[in-house]
Amino acid sequence: MASYLQIENISKSYGPKVLFENIGFNINEGDKIALIAPNGTGKTSLLRILAGDDKSDSGGKIIFLKDIRIAFLRQDYDYDPEKGIFDQIMCHSTAFTEHLDQEHLWEYERRVRQYLTSFRLADPDQRMKELSGGEIKRVALTEMLATEADFYIMDEPTNHLDIDAIEFLEGFLSRSRCTLLMVTHDRYFLDKVCNTVMELDHGAVYIYRGDYQNYLEKRSERIASYNAETDKVRNILRRELEWMRSTPQARTGKARYRINAFHDLKERAGQTYTQKQISMSEVQGSTRLGTKVIDCKDISFYYGDTCYLDHFSYNFQRYEKVGIVGRNGAGKSTFINLLTGNYTPGMVSTDPEQYYSDRTDAPWTHGQGLLTGVIERGESLKTGYYRQEGISFNPDDTVLDIVNDTRLLNRFLFPHDMLNNRIATLSGGEKRRLYLLTILMQQPNLLVLDEPTNDLDIVTLNILEEYLKEFQGTLVIISHDRHFLDRLVDHLFVFCGDGIVKDFIGSYSEYREFIKEYESLKKTKERETGKAAKTSGNNTRERKDGDADHKNIRKKLSYKEQRELEQIEKDLDALNKEKSELESALGTGALQFEELRKASERISEIMKALDEKETRWLELSC
Repeated sequence: MASYLQIENISKSYGPKVLFENIGFNINEGDKIALIAPNGTGKTSLLRILAGDDKSDSGGKIIFLKDIRIAFLRQDYDYDPEKGIFDQIMCHSTAFTEHLDQEHLWEYERRVRQYLTSFRLADPDQRMKELSGGEIKRVALTEMLATEADFYIMDEPTNHLDIDAIEFLEGFLSRSRCTLLMVTHDRYFLDKVCNTVMELDHGAVYIYRGDYQNYLEKRSERIASYNAETDKVRNILRRELEWMRSTPQARTGKARYRINAFHDLKERAGQTYTQKQISMSEVQGSTRLGTKVIDCKDISFYYGDTCYLDHFSYNFQRYEKVGIVGRNGAGKSTFINLLTGNYTPGMVSTDPEQYYSDRTDAPWTHGQGLLTGVIERGESLKTGYYRQEGISFNPDDTVLDIVNDTRLLNRFLFPHDMLNNRIATLSGGEKRRLYLLTILMQQPNLLVLDEPTNDLDIVTLNILEEYLKEFQGTLVIISHDRHFLDRLVDHLFVFCGDGIVKDFIGSYSEYREFIKEYESLKKTKERETGKAAKTSGNNTRERKDGDADHKNIRKKLSYKEQRELEQIEKDLDALNKEKSELESALGTGALQFEELRKASERISEIMKALDEKETRWLELSC
């Protein structure tokens, strides 16, 4: 295998804090490596050095194989808010496209449009400033994947993505023959995509071939071996210490080497490996919760012409744990803002007194928004709300200014030498951890978490999961981390779009299995429909028999619903056929630019129509 990247003797420090020192490693063709480490220990700094955005303190060597194509995905995508999506990508890609002839330029543009379609970015002319965080990440991924690079280097590629986008990226990277180095804390994604785990720990690099579970096992063995060796060193040190004390006259001449060795032993004996752990014991507990949590009665919410909730009713119960999933832009964050009353700023009502009440039973407007229905909150409710964009610390404040409790900060992995660090110097994950601590310290009885796993390292995630499993209150989580959801929630609210919310009892993995079975059933029915069309000579009798069976299976449907279901099945067949034809045309590479644009836009329209019709088919069929 060719060596794609060689690293020798690179170092990085910030003031007295050493992230890594004189590290080296090698990445070969075909390696798919997940780089993991606690927040603030240098993962992003290492990738920035590889991307040329920063420099090693100690010089060293960074050697990429000549003539391979390399693509970087940074955490923050730099864009012009006024540019359209397609224009933004082409503007960024100038260095890549300037040497392409017209034919290869058209091919690159075709790939860009194809990936935009795959990531459900239907309007390539939509301005960047109108996009959500997840949509901006999908633009960045489109730009990266369209280069068809040999070597991808990615910093947290799944952050802010919805699960559909994560699974598309997961499928692409697992099938691709590319070489990959990425920072990720998504444990399912890591296992599906990567064949190697690289750990950055205490300034050194360790390589583990295999999956995440193998990494955990081998890491524990390494730590146990290191500490066992430390115990041996301490035994030797005790003997040497006795010699040093009992024979002071021997400290000259030939015994000098032994004295020097004694000091080396003393230093090594103090290097016991201790794994830092977050302890939640200091913040456990919650305010007593009454029988009423939040009751929603016939809630609808529109913003302009878009419906985010359509006649939603549900009474949240004490101690239940609810996961909220769905595509970016489906209304998940809007929903919990409504639940927690965080849409009150700027709202107006015909009754100003009602504006501040816990009860919402009149139409409200928020800009172009309209909320109708009733939201009642329990009198004893104390809400802790962890927002995606909730960090509002003063960058000049110190860690101790934010949380004035040194013992608690130490338990939350903020050691004494960090307490006077300014917020501006913290990593993204460290800021998230501090923000999370400020929420948990409030001891809420309703804990609402909007994407809590973004930027948190795996150690923090594991401990947070253990805390939330024992949380004595009601828990509502928006997350795209499948492992996190599987460990915690009792059921899911699935946001399907157009205001439709489905309540699925079970874990996220069980939900995905349900969807796969449903899709398999649909494909089987499509094949049966195709066979029936080929045997049209006998189809009259078969259709009568089929109609009888259909009525027996769905005898609870009204006549109107039966006709609707039959029409939906015909529409699904036609839409899937048209989608296949368009995808085949796109795959030929023979379409002109305008034809490409129209085909991509039509596929986006078809996908949206399929989503709507499949959802309705499921409603009528189950």
